Amino acid sequence: MNESPLPHAEHRVLDTPHGKAVGASYRWEGGQYCAIHAGRGLVGCGVYDIACANEFGMAFAIAKGTPENPLFEPEDLYKAKIVRASEPARVLGIEVGMTGLDALAKLLGE
Repeated sequence: MNESPLPHAEHRVLDTPHGKAVGASYRWEGGQYCAIHAGRGLVGCGVYDIACANEFGMAFAIAKGTPENPLFEPEDLYKAKIVRASEPARVLGIEVGMTGLDALAKLLGE
């Protein structure tokens, strides 16, 4: 039996300009995703589903990488532009077009 290798998975505390959050990064052959988790929600890459976040009342702010500039590490989300936000995220003041770091500030209560 050929077993595929385990994916790279990493969680770490990020000391951001707006407070502490948990960064996550996952990579495997042919794919990756990352996120920053805060007490009020998350800033993540395009793999997350806004409809599901809305259904469950979760504050999600989504940035999207490109094949030329993928989002690998949670810190890559700092400068990435938010392209979608759930309704609970919008209530917190998160808007499409702001940076991931600005969205994170809202999730951290600033």
